[in-house]
Amino acid sequence: MFSHLFQPIRLRQIVLDNRIMVSPMCQYSAVDGCATDWHLMHLGQFAVSGAGLLMVEMTDVEPRGRITPYCLGLYSDENERALQRVVDFCRHHGRARIGIQLAHAGRKASTLPPWEGRRRLMPEEGGWEPVAPSAVASGEGAPMPRALGLEEIEAIREAFVAATQRAARIGFDALELHCAHGYLLHQFLSPLSNRRTDRYGGTLENRMRFPLEVFAAMRAVWPEDRPLGVRVSATDWAEGGWDLPDTLEFAHALKALGCDWIDVSSGGLVKNQHIKTYPGYQVPFAEAVRHATGLITVAIGMITEPRHAEAIIAQGQADLVALARGMLYDPRWAWHAAAELGASVYYPNQYLRCRPWVRNDTFAEREAARG
Repeated sequence: MFSHLFQPIRLRQIVLDNRIMVSPMCQYSAVDGCATDWHLMHLGQFAVSGAGLLMVEMTDVEPRGRITPYCLGLYSDENERALQRVVDFCRHHGRARIGIQLAHAGRKASTLPPWEGRRRLMPEEGGWEPVAPSAVASGEGAPMPRALGLEEIEAIREAFVAATQRAARIGFDALELHCAHGYLLHQFLSPLSNRRTDRYGGTLENRMRFPLEVFAAMRAVWPEDRPLGVRVSATDWAEGGWDLPDTLEFAHALKALGCDWIDVSSGGLVKNQHIKTYPGYQVPFAEAVRHATGLITVAIGMITEPRHAEAIIAQGQADLVALARGMLYDPRWAWHAAAELGASVYYPNQYLRCRPWVRNDTFAEREAARG
């Protein structure tokens, strides 16, 4: 049986074994921005999972850009050494290509983790002042951020550059810029959160300016042979907010700057959204970006069934599918999908004996699995 999901794909000089991405998932388990043994376990299991691309969670470019005090960072030598350890471990044992998502939380910073209610962390508790394009809260009861000055905006751009250089030294295969889910760069894009009257606010062109500046600065220092993509929220799901036509304009501008893929999500900017969700509810956005721009796109959102993922790729709706909660629930999702679709996928030698026999196994592989 031929499977589109399990066909390789090239991103610049990086070839992925298949079209399955382990989506970046915040773990809230870092110490002063440094990866811990939790990350060694969490990412290590996905490195041997058979997925083509493993993306490290949202990693912040400065301390005040963290959502919580326990978020991963890449702004210090200690952060870099800790991540290097994890990446080396994953490479030694696994086959997945490894990428990292760089971000800044903006006005969504200084909170407690989800299992502690996401309550705002006050300065006297070790919290800090959130910053944003404008002094606009994300909803009733949300903290009021401080509007960034022009010099601060420039400094944040340079923080993205410095983190990109650290990621290159670590040896990541791919890099993703987070412009979605209501974090800082999304806050610049949306008219609901950006009320600036200078060159970074007002028109769509002005609101896109800072995210595009950040992307261009990152692309300039990121190795030419390695891909750099962007995650976007295709719509704010809110009246008067960022929407799909805006996303298409942004995607065209990113393509002109050398963007290699668009990872298409939605929402996250404002509170109390009413979104009708169902398996694949965001896939039409990825399809629209793909058809309008010709860019490689990643579909995400409640994709849990192998045949659904296969259909998304086969029908040209997206080029890759990203799984988050589905992977947490079943870290061997790629193995099970390959078995269902009659495809081949990577197994580490130590686990070959659990591999179901499929028609294209070689005799040697079957004997190794039999032990």
